[in-house]
Amino acid sequence: MKPQTRKTYVSKTVAGLKPSGIRRFFDLASSMDGVISLGVGEPDFVTSWSIREASILSLEQGYTSYTANAGLLELRQEIAAYLRRKFHVDYCPETEILVTVGASQAIDLALRAIINPGDEVIIVEPSFVAYEPLVVLAGGKPVAVHTSGEDKFQLNPVHLERAITERTKAVIICSPNNPTGTVQSRTELEAIARLAEAHDLLVIADEIYAELTYEGEYTSMAAVSGMRERTILISGFSKGFAMTGWRLGFAAAPDEILQAMLKIHQYAMMCAPTMAQYGALEALRSGERDVAEMRNSYRRRRNYFVASLNEIGLPCHLPGGAFYAFPSIKPTGLTSEQFAERLLIEEKVAVVPGNVFGQSGEGYIRCSYASSLEQLQEAIKRMKRFLARL
Repeated sequence: MKPQTRKTYVSKTVAGLKPSGIRRFFDLASSMDGVISLGVGEPDFVTSWSIREASILSLEQGYTSYTANAGLLELRQEIAAYLRRKFHVDYCPETEILVTVGASQAIDLALRAIINPGDEVIIVEPSFVAYEPLVVLAGGKPVAVHTSGEDKFQLNPVHLERAITERTKAVIICSPNNPTGTVQSRTELEAIARLAEAHDLLVIADEIYAELTYEGEYTSMAAVSGMRERTILISGFSKGFAMTGWRLGFAAAPDEILQAMLKIHQYAMMCAPTMAQYGALEALRSGERDVAEMRNSYRRRRNYFVASLNEIGLPCHLPGGAFYAFPSIKPTGLTSEQFAERLLIEEKVAVVPGNVFGQSGEGYIRCSYASSLEQLQEAIKRMKRFLARL
């Protein structure tokens, strides 16, 4: 009897996915002593006490059952009021808002709800590392549109239009952007909107960092004329409210699309954690002062850190939002990977190589300034010492 060849059980699609470049550097840094980590995109603030207390109270009162699949109606009503108050967009809490397990799940649901096999989804790079894999897992084809440091990573509508084909279904934009911190202005969003209308496209707008916008009033893509019916608005509580570990996000979209996302959510997740939803309810009701204090703290750190990067010879634009600096390391002659690895090994400063965010990130590194000012000052000292040796 001939020995049978063992089957390959892992999906070819999954086998072809690259592991997260961010996680690789984080794991390496965590195995070393004395490392200053500027790598992981997470607030260094503890979730506000009023939010934690609300969640604890929900447990003490025995609210430990499932909620509605779409989330607590009371929370969805607060989200609708929040979106109306902050971003001037109106959504029906009953049919157009879905509470998810983090904003990442909301993006996954959005893609799976709209993509047919072979549909193209345009991703504006540099981009969050999850977008491309999630498009692939949904059966779509990711198409990159590059931005450049010379333009402060603003999207050029001409480049976007060149990437559109008959198979294009949607565009993913992130503003404020991870990893560059760039905020798309209303004028730039309006140019994207006109292209979406002309080519009958959807826009998946990842606005998780909207609360961390430092200059002027934030413009949501859904608030641009004609775009509410073409936009799947993604946001959540992780960044602005310092609730990363709570894993709570939300999506707002037209009824037809939102209900398709809800179908998948019902089967895959049932509902978001109940106690986290009660915490989020309190965040929306009383958390704005704490958010403002965190935003002001990040602004001060941004100003110091970006100025210092430029002083030591790493050119960096001033990001308009999020908590990332994206300096160029091109003057060193090293690749992004080489620079990040050597900086970690030689000076114990962890950053993320820009190439993990797409080809247009090569020649840059992402540094999170969601660290204490003392740590940022020490990191700059070590980076300056590293550059002097080069």
